[in-house]
Amino acid sequence: MVSFETPSIFNPASFEAGRIDALFRFILIVATLTFVLVEGLLFFAVWRFRNRPAEAAVQVHGNTKLEIAWTAAPAVILMVLLGFTFQTMGEVKAVTGGNVLHVKAIGHRWWWEFRYPDLQIVTANELVAPVNTVVEVAVESVDVEHGFWVPELFGKVDAVPGYTTRVRFTPTEIRNDYYGGQCTQFCGRQHAQMRFAVVVRSAAEFQNWAALMQRPEGGPEVVSGGAAAGRELFLTPTSQCIGCHTVADTTAVGVTGPNLTHLRSRGFIAGGVLANTPENLKAWVTNAPGFKPGTVMPSFANVFTPEQVNDLVAYLNTLR
Repeated sequence: MVSFETPSIFNPASFEAGRIDALFRFILIVATLTFVLVEGLLFFAVWRFRNRPAEAAVQVHGNTKLEIAWTAAPAVILMVLLGFTFQTMGEVKAVTGGNVLHVKAIGHRWWWEFRYPDLQIVTANELVAPVNTVVEVAVESVDVEHGFWVPELFGKVDAVPGYTTRVRFTPTEIRNDYYGGQCTQFCGRQHAQMRFAVVVRSAAEFQNWAALMQRPEGGPEVVSGGAAAGRELFLTPTSQCIGCHTVADTTAVGVTGPNLTHLRSRGFIAGGVLANTPENLKAWVTNAPGFKPGTVMPSFANVFTPEQVNDLVAYLNTLR
């Protein structure tokens, strides 16, 4: 299994996550102080008047000023918290007139598809974004309800079939590895293995990545040897590959499985189950259900020979 750094809402790395974190900490401080004050007065009263007989207790029933005070105090505190909450919601959801990167995140069982409509880019499981740029994500689902969440970048968003929800984040920190994301709605037996990553790069690095992703097929126009044999096998209708996967500028236009146009540029496969290495690709192509029971991709152990699997993986390794 691919190792992701454990994400935490207490390590905000976007403007929006920072505002949410600040609101949470403010509410936590107010709630803690209120708790300490109330419980402190309670314990003081219990200890201070522990030996006083019940008939000697001072009755405050009917004391209008006192009753107004202890009713008004919590109301004022709640109104202040409500005001800060509305302010944070406005900052997190404010309409932005500047440069915005539009991304569509589509939940599948059990992987994520990412489309960049303005850049004509389609990829899977890794959302790449430039630092200090507003990223607006339209979240959808093609099957069941999923949850879309990167704790360090934005709050939870539901991916509902037939409906589009939106979330926005502005990453402020470049990270050499990943910001880990996870499906947060139980969506089947492999729900826990429906992970994804957000990769934050500099503006120049993002432009280079986008230019690479816009290249046809993501690899050399001419392949030879085992890769050529693998390409021919991949594009053969009877192989079933083109019925599920897309490779740009080829006859493979399937949409059931991830777009493979630039497969080798990704750090992992199978929703974070395996690192993207030739050995793992071979194992996955041979018997995907052995790693992810219930996945749509069938086992090809009795369909392809070991030599054919090697040829297929050699071709897939050209898709950079």
